[in-house]
Amino acid sequence: MTRLLGLYLPQFHPIPENDEWWGKGFTEWTNVTRAQPQFRGHYQPHLPGELGFYDLRLPEVRIQQAALAREYGLAGFCYYHYWFNGRLLLERPLREVLESGAPDFPFCICWANENWTRTWTGGNAEILLEQHYSSDDDREHIRWLLPYLKDRRYVTIQGKPVLMIYRTGLLPDPRSTLAIFREEAAAAGLPGLYLIRMESNFPGEDSSPTELGFDAAMEFQPRMVGEPLPTWAKGKTRYLLPTAFRRNKIRDYDEMVRLALARPAPAYKRFSCVSPGWDNTCRRLPRLAANIWINSTPEKYQGWLYETLRRFEPFGPDEDLVLVNAWNEWAEGNHLEPDRKWGRAYLEATRRALVGAARP
Repeated sequence: MTRLLGLYLPQFHPIPENDEWWGKGFTEWTNVTRAQPQFRGHYQPHLPGELGFYDLRLPEVRIQQAALAREYGLAGFCYYHYWFNGRLLLERPLREVLESGAPDFPFCICWANENWTRTWTGGNAEILLEQHYSSDDDREHIRWLLPYLKDRRYVTIQGKPVLMIYRTGLLPDPRSTLAIFREEAAAAGLPGLYLIRMESNFPGEDSSPTELGFDAAMEFQPRMVGEPLPTWAKGKTRYLLPTAFRRNKIRDYDEMVRLALARPAPAYKRFSCVSPGWDNTCRRLPRLAANIWINSTPEKYQGWLYETLRRFEPFGPDEDLVLVNAWNEWAEGNHLEPDRKWGRAYLEATRRALVGAARP
Protein backbone atom coordinates (compact mmCIF):
# COMPACT_ATOMS: atom_id res chain seq x y z
CA MET A 1 0.00 0.00 0.00
CA THR A 2 1.02 3.60 -0.59
CA ARG A 3 2.31 5.37 2.52
CA LEU A 4 -0.06 8.22 3.34
CA LEU A 5 1.45 11.05 5.39
CA GLY A 6 -0.47 13.82 7.13
CA LEU A 7 0.97 17.34 7.35
CA TYR A 8 1.13 18.26 11.02
CA LEU A 9 0.99 21.77 12.47
CA PRO A 10 2.61 22.13 15.92
CA GLN A 11 1.11 25.54 16.76
CA PHE A 12 -1.26 24.30 19.45
CA HIS A 13 0.68 25.35 22.52
CA PRO A 14 1.79 28.77 23.77
CA ILE A 15 5.30 30.08 23.19
CA PRO A 16 6.90 33.37 24.36
CA GLU A 17 7.17 34.72 20.80
CA ASN A 18 3.45 34.29 20.10
CA ASP A 19 2.64 35.83 23.48
CA GLU A 20 4.63 38.89 22.42
CA TRP A 21 3.34 39.13 18.83
CA TRP A 22 -0.28 38.08 19.17
CA GLY A 23 -1.20 38.31 22.85
CA LYS A 24 -0.73 36.29 26.01
CA GLY A 25 -1.75 32.65 25.66
CA PHE A 26 -2.08 32.71 21.86
CA THR A 27 -2.26 29.36 20.09
CA GLU A 28 -3.89 28.30 16.84
CA TRP A 29 -7.11 27.80 18.78
CA THR A 30 -7.22 31.58 19.29
CA ASN A 31 -7.73 31.98 15.55
CA VAL A 32 -10.07 29.03 15.22
CA THR A 33 -12.57 30.09 17.86
CA ARG A 34 -13.03 33.65 16.59
CA ALA A 35 -14.35 32.58 13.18
CA GLN A 36 -17.90 33.50 12.18
CA PRO A 37 -19.98 32.38 9.17
CA GLN A 38 -19.62 34.84 6.30
CA PHE A 39 -22.71 33.73 4.36
CA ARG A 40 -25.66 31.37 4.63
CA GLY A 41 -24.57 27.78 5.11
CA HIS A 42 -20.92 28.71 5.66
CA TYR A 43 -19.31 26.09 7.91
CA GLN A 44 -17.52 28.19 10.49
CA PRO A 45 -16.14 27.91 13.06
CA HIS A 46 -14.46 24.51 12.73
CA LEU A 47 -14.48 23.23 16.30
CA PRO A 48 -12.68 20.09 17.48
CA GLY A 49 -14.53 16.92 18.36
CA GLU A 50 -13.28 14.15 20.59
CA LEU A 51 -9.72 15.48 21.01
CA GLY A 52 -10.98 18.83 22.26
CA PHE A 53 -8.96 22.06 22.37
CA TYR A 54 -5.77 20.17 23.03
CA ASP A 55 -2.38 21.41 24.17
CA LEU A 56 0.51 19.73 22.34
CA ARG A 57 2.71 19.98 25.43
CA LEU A 58 0.74 17.00 26.77
CA PRO A 59 2.15 13.61 25.72
CA GLU A 60 -1.31 12.05 26.10
CA VAL A 61 -2.59 14.25 23.26
CA ARG A 62 0.23 13.28 20.92
CA ILE A 63 -0.37 9.61 21.69
CA GLN A 64 -4.10 9.98 20.99
CA GLN A 65 -3.39 11.67 17.66
CA ALA A 66 -1.04 8.94 16.54
CA ALA A 67 -3.46 6.20 17.61
CA LEU A 68 -6.25 7.79 15.54
CA ALA A 69 -4.00 8.24 12.53
CA ARG A 70 -2.78 4.65 12.67
CA GLU A 71 -6.30 3.27 13.13
CA TYR A 72 -7.44 4.89 9.89
CA GLY A 73 -4.45 3.98 7.77
CA LEU A 74 -2.04 6.92 7.90
CA ALA A 75 1.60 5.87 7.74
CA GLY A 76 3.05 8.89 9.56
CA PHE A 77 3.05 12.61 10.24
CA CYS A 78 5.10 15.26 8.44
CA TYR A 79 5.84 17.96 11.03
CA TYR A 80 6.35 21.57 10.06
CA HIS A 81 9.72 22.70 11.42
CA TYR A 82 10.66 26.35 12.07
CA TRP A 83 14.38 27.18 12.08
CA PHE A 84 15.71 30.74 12.02
CA ASN A 85 19.51 30.76 12.19
CA GLY A 86 19.63 28.57 15.25
CA ARG A 87 16.45 29.97 16.76
CA LEU A 88 13.62 27.45 16.91
CA LEU A 89 9.90 28.04 17.18
CA LEU A 90 7.21 25.52 18.11
CA GLU A 91 9.80 22.74 18.36
CA ARG A 92 8.64 21.34 21.69
CA PRO A 93 6.08 18.73 20.53
CA LEU A 94 8.46 17.00 18.12
CA ARG A 95 11.43 17.37 20.47
CA GLU A 96 9.47 15.57 23.17
CA VAL A 97 8.41 12.90 20.67
CA LEU A 98 12.11 12.33 19.96
CA GLU A 99 13.23 12.37 23.58
CA SER A 100 10.43 10.21 24.97
CA GLY A 101 10.18 7.66 22.16
CA ALA A 102 6.41 8.10 22.17
CA PRO A 103 4.22 7.85 20.26
CA ASP A 104 5.72 4.95 18.34
CA PHE A 105 4.55 6.37 15.04
CA PRO A 106 6.57 7.32 11.94
CA PHE A 107 7.36 10.97 11.26
CA CYS A 108 9.37 13.21 8.97
CA ILE A 109 10.06 16.94 8.76
CA CYS A 110 9.17 19.78 6.41
CA TRP A 111 11.24 22.92 6.95
CA ALA A 112 8.81 25.87 6.73
CA ASN A 113 11.49 28.38 5.73
CA GLU A 114 9.38 31.52 5.31
CA ASN A 115 9.79 34.75 7.22
CA TRP A 116 7.21 35.17 9.96
CA THR A 117 5.17 38.32 9.31
CA ARG A 118 1.83 39.84 10.27
CA THR A 119 0.19 38.38 7.15
CA TRP A 120 -2.85 37.30 9.14
CA THR A 121 -3.67 40.94 9.92
CA GLY A 122 -2.58 42.37 6.57
CA GLY A 123 0.88 43.39 7.68
CA ASN A 124 2.89 41.40 5.12
CA ALA A 125 5.69 43.98 5.23
CA GLU A 126 6.09 43.77 9.00
CA ILE A 127 8.61 41.01 9.60
CA LEU A 128 8.46 39.37 13.00
CA LEU A 129 11.30 36.92 12.41
CA GLU A 130 13.44 36.84 9.28
CA GLN A 131 15.38 34.08 7.58
CA HIS A 132 19.06 34.73 6.84
CA TYR A 133 20.72 32.07 4.72
CA SER A 134 24.39 31.10 4.79
CA SER A 135 26.54 28.00 4.41
CA ASP A 136 27.44 28.14 8.12
CA ASP A 137 23.78 28.21 9.03
CA ASP A 138 23.03 25.33 6.64
CA ARG A 139 25.67 23.25 8.39
CA GLU A 140 24.43 24.13 11.87
CA HIS A 141 20.86 23.40 10.81
CA ILE A 142 21.45 19.92 9.41
CA ARG A 143 23.61 18.99 12.40
CA TRP A 144 20.75 19.97 14.69
CA LEU A 145 18.39 17.78 12.65
CA LEU A 146 20.60 14.67 12.74
CA PRO A 147 19.15 13.11 15.94
CA TYR A 148 15.69 13.25 14.34
CA LEU A 149 16.90 11.86 11.02
CA LYS A 150 18.57 8.96 12.83
CA ASP A 151 15.52 8.05 14.89
CA ARG A 152 14.21 4.56 14.09
CA ARG A 153 10.70 5.99 13.47
CA TYR A 154 11.85 8.49 10.89
CA VAL A 155 10.31 8.05 7.40
CA THR A 156 12.87 6.90 4.85
CA ILE A 157 13.03 6.10 1.16
CA GLN A 158 15.58 3.45 0.25
CA GLY A 159 17.00 3.86 3.74
CA LYS A 160 17.48 7.62 3.31
CA PRO A 161 15.63 10.00 5.68
CA VAL A 162 13.04 12.13 3.91
CA LEU A 163 13.40 15.90 4.38
CA MET A 164 11.05 18.38 2.71
CA ILE A 165 11.54 22.12 2.17
CA TYR A 166 8.45 24.28 1.79
CA ARG A 167 9.69 27.43 -0.02
CA THR A 168 12.69 26.43 -2.12
CA GLY A 169 12.34 29.62 -4.17
CA LEU A 170 13.57 31.54 -1.12
CA LEU A 171 16.86 29.65 -0.92
CA PRO A 172 19.59 31.83 -2.48
CA ASP A 173 21.69 28.81 -3.49
CA PRO A 174 19.68 25.59 -3.10
CA ARG A 175 22.35 23.38 -4.66
CA SER A 176 24.88 24.55 -2.07
CA THR A 177 22.42 24.11 0.81
CA LEU A 178 21.51 20.58 -0.26
CA ALA A 179 25.15 19.63 -0.84
CA ILE A 180 25.96 20.67 2.73
CA PHE A 181 22.97 18.73 4.03
CA ARG A 182 24.08 15.60 2.20
CA GLU A 183 27.71 16.01 3.24
CA GLU A 184 26.84 16.29 6.92
CA ALA A 185 24.41 13.37 6.73
CA ALA A 186 27.08 11.16 5.18
CA ALA A 187 29.64 12.24 7.79
CA ALA A 188 27.15 11.23 10.50
CA GLY A 189 26.84 7.74 9.04
CA LEU A 190 23.52 8.08 7.24
CA PRO A 191 23.19 6.40 3.82
CA GLY A 192 22.14 9.75 2.35
CA LEU A 193 19.10 12.00 2.35
CA TYR A 194 15.97 11.92 0.21
CA LEU A 195 15.29 15.60 -0.36
CA ILE A 196 11.87 16.79 -1.54
CA ARG A 197 10.93 20.23 -2.79
CA MET A 198 7.37 21.25 -1.94
CA GLU A 199 5.44 22.61 -4.91
CA SER A 200 3.66 25.40 -3.11
CA ASN A 201 1.53 28.23 -4.47
CA PHE A 202 4.34 30.56 -5.46
CA PRO A 203 5.92 31.40 -8.83
CA GLY A 204 8.90 29.37 -9.95
CA GLU A 205 8.36 26.47 -7.58
CA ASP A 206 7.09 23.98 -10.13
CA SER A 207 10.23 23.37 -12.20
CA SER A 208 12.28 20.18 -12.20
CA PRO A 209 13.50 19.50 -8.64
CA THR A 210 16.59 17.63 -9.82
CA GLU A 211 17.90 20.82 -11.43
CA LEU A 212 18.15 22.24 -7.91
CA GLY A 213 19.62 19.11 -6.38
CA PHE A 214 16.43 17.57 -4.98
CA ASP A 215 15.39 13.97 -5.48
CA ALA A 216 11.70 14.72 -6.09
CA ALA A 217 8.87 17.19 -5.63
CA MET A 218 5.80 17.01 -3.43
CA GLU A 219 2.56 18.58 -4.62
CA PHE A 220 0.79 20.98 -2.26
CA GLN A 221 -3.00 21.16 -2.31
CA PRO A 222 -5.05 23.17 -2.73
CA ARG A 223 -3.46 24.95 -5.63
CA MET A 224 -4.67 28.53 -5.41
CA VAL A 225 -6.07 28.35 -8.92
CA GLY A 226 -9.51 28.27 -10.42
CA GLU A 227 -11.95 31.08 -10.92
CA PRO A 228 -14.04 32.25 -7.98
CA LEU A 229 -17.71 31.43 -8.33
CA PRO A 230 -19.32 33.98 -10.66
CA THR A 231 -21.89 36.41 -9.39
CA TRP A 232 -24.71 34.59 -11.12
CA ALA A 233 -24.02 31.59 -8.88
CA LYS A 234 -25.62 33.34 -5.93
CA GLY A 235 -28.98 32.62 -7.50
CA LYS A 236 -28.17 28.95 -7.94
CA THR A 237 -26.92 27.99 -4.49
CA ARG A 238 -28.17 28.66 -1.01
CA TYR A 239 -24.64 29.33 0.22
CA LEU A 240 -23.80 32.72 -1.22
CA LEU A 241 -24.73 36.32 -0.59
CA PRO A 242 -23.44 39.37 -2.52
CA THR A 243 -21.14 40.50 0.33
CA ALA A 244 -19.36 37.17 0.22
CA PHE A 245 -18.34 37.80 -3.40
CA ARG A 246 -16.99 41.24 -2.60
CA ARG A 247 -14.90 40.16 0.38
CA ASN A 248 -13.72 36.61 -0.28
CA LYS A 249 -12.44 34.29 -3.00
CA ILE A 250 -15.02 31.53 -3.02
CA ARG A 251 -14.60 28.38 -5.07
CA ASP A 252 -16.25 24.99 -5.18
CA TYR A 253 -14.46 21.93 -3.76
CA ASP A 254 -15.48 20.01 -6.88
CA GLU A 255 -13.26 22.37 -8.87
CA MET A 256 -10.32 21.75 -6.54
CA VAL A 257 -10.67 18.03 -7.16
CA ARG A 258 -11.25 18.38 -10.91
CA LEU A 259 -8.18 20.57 -11.42
CA ALA A 260 -6.00 18.31 -9.30
CA LEU A 261 -6.96 15.16 -11.19
CA ALA A 262 -6.64 16.92 -14.55
CA ARG A 263 -3.15 18.23 -13.78
CA PRO A 264 -0.71 16.45 -16.12
CA ALA A 265 2.07 14.36 -14.67
CA PRO A 266 5.44 16.11 -15.04
CA ALA A 267 8.59 14.64 -16.53
CA TYR A 268 10.12 14.47 -13.05
CA LYS A 269 9.17 12.64 -9.86
CA ARG A 270 6.30 14.39 -8.11
CA PHE A 271 4.38 12.85 -5.24
CA SER A 272 0.69 13.72 -5.03
CA CYS A 273 -1.24 15.57 -2.37
CA VAL A 274 -4.95 15.69 -1.51
CA SER A 275 -6.88 17.94 0.86
CA PRO A 276 -10.14 17.46 2.77
CA GLY A 277 -10.99 21.14 2.26
CA TRP A 278 -9.79 24.70 2.74
CA ASP A 279 -11.21 27.78 4.42
CA ASN A 280 -8.87 30.28 6.06
CA THR A 281 -11.61 32.71 7.13
CA CYS A 282 -10.49 32.83 10.74
CA ARG A 283 -6.98 33.91 9.76
CA ARG A 284 -8.27 36.76 7.61
CA LEU A 285 -10.72 38.50 9.90
CA PRO A 286 -11.98 41.15 10.07
CA ARG A 287 -11.11 42.82 6.75
CA LEU A 288 -8.96 40.55 4.57
CA ALA A 289 -10.11 38.30 1.74
CA ALA A 290 -10.31 34.63 2.64
CA ASN A 291 -9.81 31.66 0.31
CA ILE A 292 -12.86 29.46 0.78
CA TRP A 293 -13.75 26.22 -0.97
CA ILE A 294 -17.36 25.27 -0.31
CA ASN A 295 -19.24 21.98 -0.59
CA SER A 296 -16.53 19.64 0.62
CA THR A 297 -17.85 16.33 1.96
CA PRO A 298 -16.16 13.15 3.19
CA GLU A 299 -17.49 11.33 0.12
CA LYS A 300 -15.95 13.82 -2.32
CA TYR A 301 -12.64 13.73 -0.45
CA GLN A 302 -12.73 9.93 -0.47
CA GLY A 303 -13.25 9.90 -4.23
CA TRP A 304 -10.28 12.24 -4.78
CA LEU A 305 -8.00 10.24 -2.50
CA TYR A 306 -9.09 6.93 -4.01
CA GLU A 307 -8.49 8.11 -7.57
CA THR A 308 -5.10 9.57 -6.61
CA LEU A 309 -4.04 6.30 -4.98
CA ARG A 310 -5.41 4.21 -7.84
CA ARG A 311 -3.38 6.15 -10.41
CA PHE A 312 -0.18 6.30 -8.40
CA GLU A 313 2.69 4.00 -9.28
CA PRO A 314 5.74 4.25 -7.00
CA PHE A 315 8.77 5.66 -8.80
CA GLY A 316 11.07 3.05 -7.30
CA PRO A 317 11.64 1.04 -4.11
CA ASP A 318 9.92 2.85 -1.21
CA GLU A 319 9.16 5.89 -3.41
CA ASP A 320 5.53 5.46 -2.46
CA LEU A 321 4.40 8.62 -0.60
CA VAL A 322 1.14 10.52 -0.89
CA LEU A 323 0.47 13.56 1.30
CA VAL A 324 -2.73 14.76 2.95
CA ASN A 325 -2.89 18.47 3.67
CA ALA A 326 -3.55 18.32 6.53
CA TRP A 327 -3.88 16.36 9.73
CA ASN A 328 -4.66 19.39 11.91
CA GLU A 329 -4.70 22.73 10.06
CA TRP A 330 -7.78 23.86 11.95
CA ALA A 331 -7.41 27.56 11.12
CA GLU A 332 -7.46 26.67 7.42
CA GLY A 333 -10.55 24.46 7.68
CA ASN A 334 -8.27 21.67 6.62
CA HIS A 335 -8.09 18.71 8.99
CA LEU A 336 -8.64 14.97 9.26
CA GLU A 337 -8.95 15.18 13.03
CA PRO A 338 -12.57 14.76 14.20
CA ASP A 339 -14.71 17.88 14.43
CA ARG A 340 -18.17 18.58 15.81
CA LYS A 341 -19.87 18.54 12.42
CA TRP A 342 -18.44 15.42 10.78
CA GLY A 343 -16.97 13.44 13.68
CA ARG A 344 -14.62 10.81 12.28
CA ALA A 345 -16.19 10.87 8.82
CA TYR A 346 -13.06 12.16 7.03
CA LEU A 347 -10.92 9.56 8.78
CA GLU A 348 -13.37 6.85 7.80
CA ALA A 349 -13.28 8.14 4.21
CA THR A 350 -9.48 7.94 4.32
CA ARG A 351 -9.54 4.31 5.36
CA ARG A 352 -12.13 3.37 2.73
CA ALA A 353 -10.05 5.01 -0.01
CA LEU A 354 -6.89 3.22 1.13
CA VAL A 355 -8.59 -0.16 1.31
CA GLY A 356 -10.38 0.32 -2.00
CA ALA A 357 -7.23 1.36 -3.85
CA ALA A 358 -5.27 -1.57 -2.42
CA ARG A 359 -7.63 -4.18 -3.86
CA PRO A 360 -6.38 -5.93 -7.02
